[in-house]
Amino acid sequence: MMQDPESARLDALYRYQIIDTPEEQAYDDITKIAAYIAGTPIALISLVDRHRQWFKSKIGVSVSESPIETSFCAHAIKNPGTPMIVTDAQKDSRFSKNPLVTGDPKIRFYFGAPLVTPDNQALGTLCVIDRIPRDLTEKQLDALAALSRQVVTVLELRRRSANLLHASSEREEFVTDIQANQIALENTNEKLKEEVMTDPLTGAGSRAAFEKRLNEEFVRANGNKTHFSLLMLDIDEYKKFNDTYGHPAGDELLKQVVKSLGCIRPTDFLARFGGDEFAVILPETDANAAGMTAARLRSAVSAIPADNRLTISVGAATFGPGSIDGPKTLLDAADKALYAAKNTGRNRFIHANDLKKAA
Repeated sequence: MMQDPESARLDALYRYQIIDTPEEQAYDDITKIAAYIAGTPIALISLVDRHRQWFKSKIGVSVSESPIETSFCAHAIKNPGTPMIVTDAQKDSRFSKNPLVTGDPKIRFYFGAPLVTPDNQALGTLCVIDRIPRDLTEKQLDALAALSRQVVTVLELRRRSANLLHASSEREEFVTDIQANQIALENTNEKLKEEVMTDPLTGAGSRAAFEKRLNEEFVRANGNKTHFSLLMLDIDEYKKFNDTYGHPAGDELLKQVVKSLGCIRPTDFLARFGGDEFAVILPETDANAAGMTAARLRSAVSAIPADNRLTISVGAATFGPGSIDGPKTLLDAADKALYAAKNTGRNRFIHANDLKKAA
């Protein structure tokens, strides 16, 4: 007699002997990376049992399991080949009255990538959850799907480990295999971390990489009692360019601008802050030197071949011992200077110090 699909799925789950096992770093590392990639407060490795979903690893929740009746993951595993995305649970008829939506943890956004075994059985999901409606980029979706496959790889290694330990003749093969897979897993995780720190379109640093570097530079400069400056750049009339020539041409323009901005020093750091806005961190640079760098960058961008000469507006702020409270204050000051540069005619450089003098 043919086994029913749910029984086959549960047999596959129990084959891994994973339910109710203690926390393990291999799984916790993946959950941390998932939360980092998605930028969500909650991330789970959830396994769907007969009457509950149990969390092998969790970030942002205190419970270790919840009833299957309220489980988002129980819905996600119905289509093993496709991740489930709920951008706003309050507007989704399947979940709008779910107690996990109407009450704690007040789920609004959910993404669950099914954990699919080599014999095509969905054990549960790697999921990320937020308390606000949102969506994910294609890059984030691809990275999370890759991580879900890594969860299954770890499960397979764990299962093989248990089996091979009972067969001493195969132990040498097991050790070699486990080491090779562990190295592959570590390399994959490192690659995912690297991708998160790079803007996929332009190759400049990502927003996350910028924030990390800005905090590091503030700590370094504060400890050494040295200066460093921050430039915020915006392409003038970029929206008009996009509307005229289309988004593909706009994307190509962003790539050309980043290439032109490559004239900075090796110690400087360029990041795409968002849209057509970029940030440049300048270590060991005072306000005067920041102005000279801004002039060089404006000249480099204006040299890009185009029907109409391209220009950028630049705002800057400089950290010096006792002059700025912290990274956020520095960023706010540079952003206000950029705003002033754009509002006073564009194609110009303004330092935050100039705004203080004007006031």
